[in-house]
Amino acid sequence: MTNYLRFRNGGGLALLYALLGTLCKTGCGQIRYSVPEELEKGSFVGNIAKDLELEPQELAERGVRIVSRGRTQLFALNPRSGSLVTAGRIDREELCAQSARCLVSFNILVEDKLKIFEVEIEIKDLNDNAPDFLTEELEIKIGELTVPGTRFPLKTAFDPDVGMNSLLNYQLSPNDYFSLAVKSVSDGAKYPELVLQQALDREEKKVHQLVLIASDGGDPVHSSNLRIQVIVLDANDNPPVFTQPEYRVSVQENLPVGTWLLTVNATDPDEGFNAQVSYVLDKIPGRIAQIFNLNSVTGDLSISQSLDYEDATFYEIKIEAQDGLGLLSRAKILVTVLDVNDNAPEITITSLTGSVPEEATAGREIALINVHDRDSGQNGQVTVFVLGNMPFNLEKSINRYYRLVTARCLDRERVSEYNITLRATDWGSPPLSTDAHITLHVADINDNPPAFTHASYSAYIPENNPRGASVFSVTAQDPDSIENAHITYALTEDAFQGAPLSTYISINSDTGVLYALCSFDYEQVRDLKLLVTASDSGDPPLSSNVSLSILVLDQNDNTPEILYPTLPTDGSTGVELAPRSAEPGYLVTKVVAVDRDSGQNAWLSYRLLKASEPGLFAVGLHTGEVRTARALLDRDALKQSLVVAVQDHGQPPLSATVTLTVAVADSIPDVLAELGSLKPSAEPDDSGLTLYLVVAVAIVSCVFLAFVVVLLALRLQCWHRPHVLQASGGVPAGVPASHFVGVDGVRAFLQTYSQEVSLTRDSRRSHLIFPQPNYADTLISQESCEKSEPLLISQDLLEMKGDDKQIQVSLFLFEHYKEQLCQCGY
Repeated sequence: MTNYLRFRNGGGLALLYALLGTLCKTGCGQIRYSVPEELEKGSFVGNIAKDLELEPQELAERGVRIVSRGRTQLFALNPRSGSLVTAGRIDREELCAQSARCLVSFNILVEDKLKIFEVEIEIKDLNDNAPDFLTEELEIKIGELTVPGTRFPLKTAFDPDVGMNSLLNYQLSPNDYFSLAVKSVSDGAKYPELVLQQALDREEKKVHQLVLIASDGGDPVHSSNLRIQVIVLDANDNPPVFTQPEYRVSVQENLPVGTWLLTVNATDPDEGFNAQVSYVLDKIPGRIAQIFNLNSVTGDLSISQSLDYEDATFYEIKIEAQDGLGLLSRAKILVTVLDVNDNAPEITITSLTGSVPEEATAGREIALINVHDRDSGQNGQVTVFVLGNMPFNLEKSINRYYRLVTARCLDRERVSEYNITLRATDWGSPPLSTDAHITLHVADINDNPPAFTHASYSAYIPENNPRGASVFSVTAQDPDSIENAHITYALTEDAFQGAPLSTYISINSDTGVLYALCSFDYEQVRDLKLLVTASDSGDPPLSSNVSLSILVLDQNDNTPEILYPTLPTDGSTGVELAPRSAEPGYLVTKVVAVDRDSGQNAWLSYRLLKASEPGLFAVGLHTGEVRTARALLDRDALKQSLVVAVQDHGQPPLSATVTLTVAVADSIPDVLAELGSLKPSAEPDDSGLTLYLVVAVAIVSCVFLAFVVVLLALRLQCWHRPHVLQASGGVPAGVPASHFVGVDGVRAFLQTYSQEVSLTRDSRRSHLIFPQPNYADTLISQESCEKSEPLLISQDLLEMKGDDKQIQVSLFLFEHYKEQLCQCGY
């Protein structure tokens, strides 16, 4: 191979490359080089970096690469030197056959600027092929009567090189009978002919052995030999003659295999065997002998392989007609292939951007595509467009290149991915189309704040909840993606009842679940107002707020509280008076109770749980009033014990009980009379009981006297200070607080009384004076002054029984005290 690359004067490869690698630029964006064939891989072609006005290291940085379509890459870029080099061995004859000029075109893409440069490289021919006859021997039969000067066509040699490296001349080995004549035609082809110099004598010599030498004009010269065997025959002095030297036919490329094209005809004026003509294709290298078939007998030319306009548009077929003794003549068949629309357009995506940010403006480049149709004329004209209502446009670039760009701003939240379909349609009939698909991802930016599903939230939590219990869950949605859609939740700092909200409620920053940090008490905290913030993780982060109301639900956790009657602290029991003359439904007393809960949990109902005399008394279900259920009888006991239960309506219900003692008598003297009718006790220790009664009565009398003094003082001040009770909270000065029951801040003065006792130390009989009690009730009207009020009597006194004890009781009534209390409004 190195012999092919040397000059005759012995110059080196460097000089040859310098001469052949000359660069010339013609037009905008077009670069031309020339390079000899058969160079080794990596051989220098041209300084492409310099011609692109770039530095060598910029080739890789700016994405410079070679773009070629449908052909093996013959050249490559050397990123170190910035040179264009060969990618492998280049055979000019394989690329361009016998074309006078062999041009290889491709494009160079500067990807960062989406610029395309056309590069055209001319492949220079080297004398690397010797002429070839395609056969080693040729047999020629010549009649002995052939006159000198007769010419016999010989096989031609084929040299795939061009120019001076192609076939130059023929030489014939020296002999006495034949000479060589070379016939040149208008297209430059040379046809050797064997010329008979003198008459042949078959009897003298039957066979002549000759050698035809074909040589080219290259340096060094290449040649090949054809051995010619001349057989002397009897006279056949007329070769076949074709009816026309050239036959022409035009056919469409889509004809089926076996289709008849035309028939050639040659005649021979000889007779008999010498006039029998056979037709053959001339031994021409290439695909012609494979594509066409010539019937040797009939001269019919047909197709043996499919035609393709895109591979070849024209065929020149050389044929021979030979008679029985070997005389032949030649003719040409010129076949023109007509194009049909049998190739769909081809779409090549040269450069592609896989994703584009949603903030990109209109005109953002996405891809560079090339559209090509192998057909010609109208069949090769292509229209390309984007299918569907897509926000993209195609802009024409150079040659058949198009840029795919955005038509408007994109919104990832509406469409996060586009499946773009490009359709290329030619102008043929019928038109053919090709689709190409591009997937484009829209990159997200943080342009959407989190959004809660509701404008505000309300949550309910029962009181007495366990600490750490889940209260509620808020959820926000962010249409962005990845980090821009990662939401964290937080509570806005605030205070409630002097303490930070964070001591009451916490929130899971990832899930939005709220937890109670303490156990709520409905009676202390009814509701909480919170502000929840949802923030994404974008840059910068976006957030939104929502209000949350947490309402504490009441639970039945408080038992009813009985305000009246209250239990005295001195061990005595409040006694209610029920006259024996009372009719059924008579109001004996009223149980007053409250419940700190609310709603149904605070609805109270009253019922008689236990009674010493069943059926005698009844309790109002909702009022708590204790009334007689029937008329009182003489046989009914003086002392009646009632247990009243107060129950709420919670789940489960809670209740409280109170024990009432009712004295059945028309008046207090009757009570004492019945007590006095009891016989003294016969036991010797009854004297101790008498002492106990004396002490008890004395204490009560002292209290009563003190109370009378206070009332007299208040009476004197009554006309000066009519609102003295209001100023002092409704409590007369000096009155023990144990005599009042508070209902909603109002105190009711229940009872006062006085006793006078005279006892004989050694006597079995005692004398007691019980003044009629005086009562004042701030919760009732003046009419209540006429009504009998409860009486406090020592429980031991009511339980005294004995036949031997005789008690004489006298009562003295202080009615004027009662009237004075009523006039003062007590």
